[in-house]
This record gives sequence, structure tokens and C-alpha cells, in this order.
Amino acid sequence: MRVHAKNLGGCEPTDDRWKQLFQSALSRDNLWITQEEHDALVRGEIPKALQERIARFHLVDNTRGEPPMWNTNEIRNLERALTRGYLTGSARLDTKRGDRGYDVQLKGKIEVRDGRVVRFDIVALGDFWGEGTYTRGAPKGRFPLAISFTLADGADIANHVPPQGSRGWVDGYLH
Repeated sequence: MRVHAKNLGGCEPTDDRWKQLFQSALSRDNLWITQEEHDALVRGEIPKALQERIARFHLVDNTRGEPPMWNTNEIRNLERALTRGYLTGSARLDTKRGDRGYDVQLKGKIEVRDGRVVRFDIVALGDFWGEGTYTRGAPKGRFPLAISFTLADGADIANHVPPQGSRGWVDGYLH
């Protein structure tokens, strides 16, 4: 799956072209799913491991660099429903100190044909706050962050780049 994130506002106006570049940046990542998870999606189910992987490693603000991923205990709330291919859900993630977090709603469509997922269009939209060591320059306070998930078609060489959250830890990423 392809994953893109975009900051939708909250940035201070600037004439600095470098800052403007990061303020308007669109990130790119990949979400890997296992064969078992694909089979569950075909049956109309979203496995817990996939839900947690999306929350921990993909509901992040990676528009300005390498973000810190969420620890399992930083998932405060994770709800979802998949009815006739329509997904709705919400999540709240935040650090123990509350200095970084994301309150987000998810909506989308998962379509299956002939035993294969042929459409996976999910949008996460919510208020993000905070920054990481390598994602400095976040807007102050809460700001709108959108994240999209779409089915990769295999045509782009970037589809073969491992997910950011899996680097050096593929087993942990997939489980």
C-alpha cells in the first residue's frame, strides 16, 4: 500500500523558501500487509495486527523527516468498523507526557473482487501535535494532518522500498 501524509495548515507564514518547502511537503511511505491479512480483508475483516501496524507506524507526521513511531502503550484508543467494504474508525495516540499526539478519524473503501483486494482507499484526518528529534519545525499546538492509504499497483520502483517503520525491525513491524 502507498501511504502519503500532508500537513493541511497551522504553519506560520514565511518568506523562507526552505521552510515553505517543508510546510507544503507530501510524504511517501509504504504499508506492508501479510498474506494472512490480505485474506482477512477479502473476508471483510481487519486483523488487530494490521490495525496496530497502521496506528503505530503510519499515523505519524513524516512530512519533515524521520518521525518517532508510536509505542503500543501510546495507542490510547483504536476503533474501527468495516461494513460492506466501507471503513470508519478513529484513533487517539499520544505520548505519556502528552507532548506529541494525534486525534484522528478514518474513512474509506476496501473493495474485493475474485478473492483479491482491488481497492484500498483510506483517509485519516485529524489534529496532530508535537514533533520528534528528526521532525523539527512542526506548527505550534494542534494542526490538521491528513494521511492517505491507497493500493500500490507495483508500477513505481518506490513500491519496493521497505516501510519506514520496518527498517532494521521487519519482524516487529509485521507483528
